[in-house]
Amino acid sequence: MVKAADMLIARRADTRARADFATWKMMAKLNGASALPPEAQEFLASYQNLLAQMSEGEATEVTIGAIYKAYYAEMGGAGTPPDVRPRAAEPAADNVTAFRRPAPPKKSASVGAAFAGPQKRPLPVALIFACLVVVYVGIRLYWR
Repeated sequence: MVKAADMLIARRADTRARADFATWKMMAKLNGASALPPEAQEFLASYQNLLAQMSEGEATEVTIGAIYKAYYAEMGGAGTPPDVRPRAAEPAADNVTAFRRPAPPKKSASVGAAFAGPQKRPLPVALIFACLVVVYVGIRLYWR
């Protein structure tokens, strides 16, 4: 049974191993392998030897496994490192919807208007103005 702390160390070691190997591999492609630390150069040399024997994907996984074991021990993991398999990436659901223009509002017919229910009618502007005049005159008379 693997302890939670060891599993946490294992995940961190695996993540670091994958990131470091990708970095080292890119530096080697850019002719910068001489600037890498000696242990990185050793791992890259073993990777090159494995490439002669197996496919690139298999050689990459074997090399990452060796780096992972070294990092696991370095980070304080107890015993043999647990098997940490990368999760299969879930396919991303396409959450983009196509833009569709909204349907124009339907004009109700005279027959359909009877069934539409009561509708509020807007107050005419003249009625609002007349009410304001009445209020103004009322206030002026009240202050005299």
